[in-house]
Formats: sequence, structure tokens, C-alpha cells
Amino acid sequence: MSKHAYVTLVTNEDYAMGALALVRSLRLTETDADLVVMHTGGAPAQALKPLAALGARLVPAELLPTSDAFNERHQRARLHANAPFTKGNKPSFHTPLDNFAKLRLWQLTEYERVVFIDADAVVVRNIDRLFGYPEFSAAPNVYESLADFHRLNSGVFVATPSEASFAAMLARLDQPEAFWRRTDQTFLQAYFPHWHGLPVFFNMLQYVWFNLPALWDWNSVSVVHYQYEKPWEQDHPKAAELGPLIDLWHAFHSGENIPDVETLANPSP
Repeated sequence: MSKHAYVTLVTNEDYAMGALALVRSLRLTETDADLVVMHTGGAPAQALKPLAALGARLVPAELLPTSDAFNERHQRARLHANAPFTKGNKPSFHTPLDNFAKLRLWQLTEYERVVFIDADAVVVRNIDRLFGYPEFSAAPNVYESLADFHRLNSGVFVATPSEASFAAMLARLDQPEAFWRRTDQTFLQAYFPHWHGLPVFFNMLQYVWFNLPALWDWNSVSVVHYQYEKPWEQDHPKAAELGPLIDLWHAFHSGENIPDVETLANPSP
């Protein structure tokens, strides 16, 4: 067992599909870190088998013991009514309450440092240097304008597991009337107000591809994060705009015709 681990969270069959592409992409970077897939009861055992076959360590992760009132405030319909998504579409299988289960990674105290990556992302070059970054490091939520640099995106972050930290988070999370507008992202930014900003290329959000194309540079992009529509969805509403990125995800998912990052950075004329 390594002292470092990449961790993702699988809460259903769809995110198991995403995790398969992510785990394969990490394997191809030749990292020595462990690959850990935390999974809730919503993830079918059959969907987890391909992840274990790639050498991922499967770790059961129960949903957090939050109150009924907290759960009601953060259930999908209520949350989306109070804080609607207006920039892109979240798929029907997205359950906001599941997001808080990410906090379970602080219980992985067998590791000195972990890097969390959402299951709807792929890694295109080795990012092991992230294990040298401090807790709490995350990239900004930039995909529409540079004004978004003040908000973190929890699709990639660096953490130091600690049962004491986990207990303190639970105590703060479920305060009376607490409402975390962007679920775990809003909570983590509040809990770590002096978060360390990672370069955007460690968590390049897919909408940068068409909203801020000057920011997209394959010579530095390390993680591609499909933050709204998922690349495996049928009738993808932005499939035409995101075609090359969708093709990239399918290559990692199937394990076939995976392009080298140097080829992406320097395409043939």
C-alpha cells in the first residue's frame, strides 16, 4: 500500500462508468499511488467489478448521518428550486445529497495524503506532484469567465485524512438551517476559507473548451472534468460543441485508440 492515493466516489451505475475511464486514465500515467474507489449502496456490485479488475481498491462509503431536515433541504427538487442550474444540464441520475459522501475520504487515515477526483473526469498526464500540495488545495470553478476564480470546484482537491477533521466537518455541516447551495463545494470553501488555489489545468472544466478557448492548452491540461452533461449520455445537448472531448472520454472508457497527450497538443496538419 502506498502512502498516497487517488480517490473517487461512485454512487450509482452511471458514475461507475465514469470511474472506469478515470481509473484507466490514471493507470496510464504510471502513478505509484493507490487508486481508491469509495462506493455507496447505490453502486451495483456488477458495475464495480471492472474497477477492481483494473486494480482499484474498493472501499464502501455510507452516506453521511445527516438529519432529516438537512436531507430535505438538499434533496434534488428542493435544491434545484432554491439554487437552479442555469449554465448547463445536470443529468437525472445526479443526486446532490450523494455529493457530501466525499467527506468520507478524510476517514482514509491509512494514507498520508490523498487527491480526490470526481468520477466524471479523466487524467491525461501524470499529476503525482499534487501529493506535495498542502491541504486544502483545489482549482477554481472557472468555465465561463475569469470572475469565477474566487470559487473553488471540488472535482479535484488535495486533502490530509484525519478522523478529527472528519468529525469536525460533520459537526459543522449539519447545523440548524444550514443550506449549502453548491453542496460539498460550498461547504468545503466555507470550511477551508484560505484554500490554496491550484492551476486551472489540474481541473479543466469542459465548458472552457467553448467559453474560454484561449485558456485551453493541451501542453498543460492535466485533468479534463465533464462538469455538466456527461460524455456517456445519449442525446447529449452539447455533443456538437464538445465532440473532441467526448471522443477522448470514450477512448479511455473503452481502452481503445487512446490519444497521446503530445498528439493532442500537436495535432497533425
